[in-house]
Amino acid sequence: MTEIEFRSDMDVELVDSMGGDHSIVRAARVSSGTEAGDPAKDKGLINFLARDRHGSPFEATVFQFKVTVPLFVAREWFRHRIGSFNEVSGRYKEMEPVFYVPDEGRPLKQIGTPGKYTFEAGSITQGRHTRTAHRQAAQTAWDAYQEQLALGVAREVARNVLPLSLYTSFYWTVNGRSLLNFLSLRRVTADTTVPTFPLWEIDRAAGQVEELAQQVTPEAFAAFNKHGRVTP
Repeated sequence: MTEIEFRSDMDVELVDSMGGDHSIVRAARVSSGTEAGDPAKDKGLINFLARDRHGSPFEATVFQFKVTVPLFVAREWFRHRIGSFNEVSGRYKEMEPVFYVPDEGRPLKQIGTPGKYTFEAGSITQGRHTRTAHRQAAQTAWDAYQEQLALGVAREVARNVLPLSLYTSFYWTVNGRSLLNFLSLRRVTADTTVPTFPLWEIDRAAGQVEELAQQVTPEAFAAFNKHGRVTP
């Protein structure tokens, strides 16, 4: 029996980036034929662009992240279509035995109706049962996967038994404007003004994305937060 790994975290790494706040300013000023250079004026311009939702200059920056999350998180992530994704392939390589199990901080009870609900912490019994069920299901699925491979079944067929809790990795390349759109929908903070209800796990991953990206374009993120985290 293969030893499998259980984890509860989301992992995001900033692999590469192009441009910065200066790139946004440069792209914006070309329309008027003026030059960047005065930090106070450049900061004010970025604030104006975010406030009045002049969005295209924010596309002058590009980020590439390596993301490692469970399949069910990745599938929500891939709904953001303005960007590119390159994912580990279960057709070309054997998948790694790493599976997601909710930690004790993960809310388990949904209160309300679709479109109008909140999540609350589950009971001790619910938590224990949920974590045990995840582990047992993952082990059973992984054993079935390994048995098929041992019999010579193609990887692209054998993988079909693996659950959504399996971890996957992908590279995500995205421009700054699309990144802000992702964060406006998948991350809730004290500055959020437009209601959004992201999956708990993708919210955690999005927090890592934001922490990394704002080091590259701090003024853009300051303006984004100041104006309610609405996509410019």
